[in-house]
Amino acid sequence: MDETRVHRWALISVKPGVGKSTSAMFLGQALVDEGVPPLVADADRGQTCATWDEGAGGMPYPVVSKVSRSLDKTLPALENGRGALLVDVPQIEDHAAIARSAMVWADRWIMPIAPSVVEVTRMFRPAYGDRVKLGDYLEEVQDLRERLGRPPADVVVLLTRTNTSRPTKGGPDARVRAAMAKQGIDTLDAQIRHHDHYRQCGNARIRAIGTPYQRAARELLARPYTAEARSAQ
Repeated sequence: MDETRVHRWALISVKPGVGKSTSAMFLGQALVDEGVPPLVADADRGQTCATWDEGAGGMPYPVVSKVSRSLDKTLPALENGRGALLVDVPQIEDHAAIARSAMVWADRWIMPIAPSVVEVTRMFRPAYGDRVKLGDYLEEVQDLRERLGRPPADVVVLLTRTNTSRPTKGGPDARVRAAMAKQGIDTLDAQIRHHDHYRQCGNARIRAIGTPYQRAARELLARPYTAEARSAQ
């Protein structure tokens, strides 16, 4: 792990309801526990993270509202003194411009998704109407980063609402891992089990120690940002 860098992570999804905001908040706490001071920027108009922070009387890390189409220009000012900056990005299918600005800035795009091959298929099948085809959108933003002289962002999936907190060899999570691998996208070993605990913490402080989010944070911190570095591991 490079302790000198600021970890710039954007939590992204095509549609709402996948555990993106919950993951942002729990990963924020897990980073605190790992000694990496984070800041969570809530760029979603729903303001789940900011509302959660207010209801809990404040988290052990800052949570700021930052709904903007120019996040790539404004987020760098929030990095000072931080080991990590996480952005809760609104769903791409409805807020593509805001998402794009966050993804241009972020070095890593974390996609929380439920273990459903149907959902993965929906994300990557040909677009119709105004719906976003995720594969095309990711490629578009990567191309934009290249034109701006920035390296490709690392893209990784975090499975949420699974039946188990550990990978299985043949369950729904394994099938989604295989489907994402066909798209050239890695999936974290840590996965978030479907449990009422994560839904009931919307107005309370968070405990990440001993949860899959602690494992996810450690895995993300240890994961190299470039394909060359990952292949050398």
